[in-house]
Parts: sequence; structure tokens; C-alpha cells
Amino acid sequence: MPGRVSRRANVGRAIRRAEVGALPDFVPPQLTALTETPPEGGEWVHELKWDGYRMHARIDEGSLRLLTRTGLDWTDKYPAIANALPALAVRQAYLDGELCALSEAGLTSFSAMQAATDVRNIEGLVLVLFDLIFLDGKDLMGEPLRVRKERLEALLVRAPPELQYSEHHVVSGETFYRHTCKLGIEGIVSKRLDCPYMPGDRGLWRKVKCLNR
Repeated sequence: MPGRVSRRANVGRAIRRAEVGALPDFVPPQLTALTETPPEGGEWVHELKWDGYRMHARIDEGSLRLLTRTGLDWTDKYPAIANALPALAVRQAYLDGELCALSEAGLTSFSAMQAATDVRNIEGLVLVLFDLIFLDGKDLMGEPLRVRKERLEALLVRAPPELQYSEHHVVSGETFYRHTCKLGIEGIVSKRLDCPYMPGDRGLWRKVKCLNR
């Protein structure tokens, strides 16, 4: 229809690039839809829901930036995380994750994350990474999640402790959800293994919260 602009075209304009094929300056994050029950089926995988600040890590030939979900540059706020990024064996990368404060039991706490940021006590924070959407000149957004996660896991094999890989589980969503809630974790996020990265989308990723934490 003349004059009609597709959603994909709008998303494309939101992704800031210097030129075609270049590492994006900023990519709006793929979002999650809040649901009451987790999806079932072999095309879905399930991860823990990390309770922190959504954060992108951008690496470009030694230039390092940490970007919020709206594109603000918070690199200076978290130098320990930024200083860990050069340990990754990449020339260029754009990674998606959650900046978290972890307890000794391995649980995340949003209030602890806020407190650490307020007093600039940032030692002990970790960036839990769950997606890789650009790597050394290749745009991975069109690749299925399965491929992106495989490349991300390989990239983080020898990463410093400030950078953690978010494991995913191919199991019953309901079973994974029940066990997660028993551990006192905020909830789970379920994702389609066969789908591309869709900035702004709320459907391919679904979250279920544990109400009685």
C-alpha cells in the first residue's frame, strides 16, 4: 500500500549505523512480553531472568562502550566491566546482556544493583551476556538465536569473571519455572531458538515472574 511504512523499516531506522555493514552505534534491545505461564515445545529455550540493568556492550577496534536500553553511554559508571571487554578475542562485537549484582548464592538483586551504582561501589558487579548480534564485520541479527548463542558461548569461554554467559535450557518450561521459583530467583525468560533478533519485539521472548519469591 502506497505510503505505508513496514515495522521492519521502522526498526531499521532505529538502528544507528555509520554506513551499510558497519558496526551499529546503537541497537534498540529486543524486549520481553510478560505472560502468566511459560511456553512449551522444542522450539523454546528457557533462561533465568536476571534482575539488574539491561546493558549492551559495544566493542569497535579498542573503543569500548556500555549502553543502556535507551542508548545512553554509561561506560564511565562501570569501568571494571568496560576494562574486562578487551579480554574478548574480537575486533568488533555488539553484545546484549544484563548488568547485575550477585550474592554469594549466585542470586541477583536489583536493590543491590541500585545501591552499588549510587555509591559507585561497582566491584563485584557482573555483566551477564545472553545475545550476540554483531561480530567482526558480520551482522548476526538475522541469524536464529541458536546460532547467536553458540557464537556467544564460544566467545566467552576464556572471559574474565566480570563477563558471564547466560545458560539456556531445553526442557519443559513449566518444570524449569517451578525449580527457578523454589531457588528464590525472580523468574524465567523463554525464547524461540529459530528466530532472529528483533529490536523492540515483545513476543519472541516471554517472561514469567515468580510471584512468591
